[in-house]
Amino acid sequence: MNRKNVIIIGAAGRDFHNFNTYFRDNDAYNVLAFTAAQIPDIAGRKYPAELAGKLYPDGIPIYVEKDLEDLIAKFNVDVCVFAYSDVTYAHVMKMSSKVNAAGADFMLLGPKQTMVKSTKPVIAVGAIRTGSGKSQTSRRVIELLMEKGLKVVAVRHPMPYGDLVEQKVQRFATVEDLKKHKCTIEEMEEYEPHVVRGNVIYAGVDYEAILRAAENDPDGCDVVLWDGGNNDFAFYKPDLTITVVDPHRPGHEVSYYPGEVNLRLADVVVINKMDSASPENIQIVRNNIAKENPTAIVVDAASPISVDDPSLIKGKRVLVIEDGPTLTHGEMKLGAGTVAAMRYGAKELVDPRPFVVGKLADTFRTYPNIGTLLPAMGYGDQQVKDLETTIENTVCDSVLIATPIDLNRIVKINKPNTRCYYDLQEIGKPDLVGVVDDFVKKHNLV
Repeated sequence: MNRKNVIIIGAAGRDFHNFNTYFRDNDAYNVLAFTAAQIPDIAGRKYPAELAGKLYPDGIPIYVEKDLEDLIAKFNVDVCVFAYSDVTYAHVMKMSSKVNAAGADFMLLGPKQTMVKSTKPVIAVGAIRTGSGKSQTSRRVIELLMEKGLKVVAVRHPMPYGDLVEQKVQRFATVEDLKKHKCTIEEMEEYEPHVVRGNVIYAGVDYEAILRAAENDPDGCDVVLWDGGNNDFAFYKPDLTITVVDPHRPGHEVSYYPGEVNLRLADVVVINKMDSASPENIQIVRNNIAKENPTAIVVDAASPISVDDPSLIKGKRVLVIEDGPTLTHGEMKLGAGTVAAMRYGAKELVDPRPFVVGKLADTFRTYPNIGTLLPAMGYGDQQVKDLETTIENTVCDSVLIATPIDLNRIVKINKPNTRCYYDLQEIGKPDLVGVVDDFVKKHNLV
């Protein structure tokens, strides 16, 4: 049988999972390459032979996405599989047009082919866009489950930026584990808030192997919590799906891939940030939920903000540092730090663009609409160094850190600085307390 030649179009996450679950041992296909976007320094590596299976003894090369059409011709490709997230429908169809014009078929794999079944009850928390508030929603659900004495093991959407073989299955139970696994800033922002609350979180590359390890965690496991990232849909078949929507970006819930998939799959939709969004935008989101998923439970919620030292904001020229992916491919113009700066009376938000250096300058060129905010980019040592230098160069009175971790631990900040914090807070009923109570009863967990 002639195997169909395949390229998987990805960003070091969904692409690897789709390969592992659908293509790895499938002798109907010959995966010749991955392409990479969104994340720096992914191209030029290989998906290693140790993870690729018996059909790929030499591993699979990873190329930059801009070479896709040339690769289709070079390798006589039959099928291109689109496998990354947080993109507009126009972006997806532009890719489809390029692929079709180059002569290949265009494929999107769905839940049936890619979701792994767990032996434990699974709650999946996802979102319609990066930066919607999925992480604090996951933390809230975990806290409610832990209050009932249940052992919750979280599994985070992949961020495999290092040695892929070493990262096949990663377990994080302490802050020291973050150092052991040489985590980037982006990884620490997702893992650290879990471990400091006392629950274990897994991540890595091979998500079936990760699931089996999580189910048999040495500290016990009653519930698996899928902590979805980059607005992707779950890698595991959920028993309860919670999707977070963002009224700061009304309409994105029905115009981004696969955000609308998450909206349609949701048993529960959380409308977050209602404390800082306009009533008009909240109503747009409500109308879209009612139209696309009228049977979903809708939970109203806010993300209240607190600041360590408001005196470093009031009347000051403030440099605001926000979560990196939220500002880049998440396209947010208004993060928690911006809201905090305005509420606490900042004189001015300082524009970092005249002061950026190195790879951070590259980030602003790639994402020119970031504006007067500094993304906390730290995918590698050089980016971390460039972030530190940029902060040092920036002329400002103080620095407001609005990332999920304290950047002072990672970079030296030689200016007065303070942090802001945000957690999920439900408004009225229904709420996540009732949702979790029903889930626990349904699965006889207490």
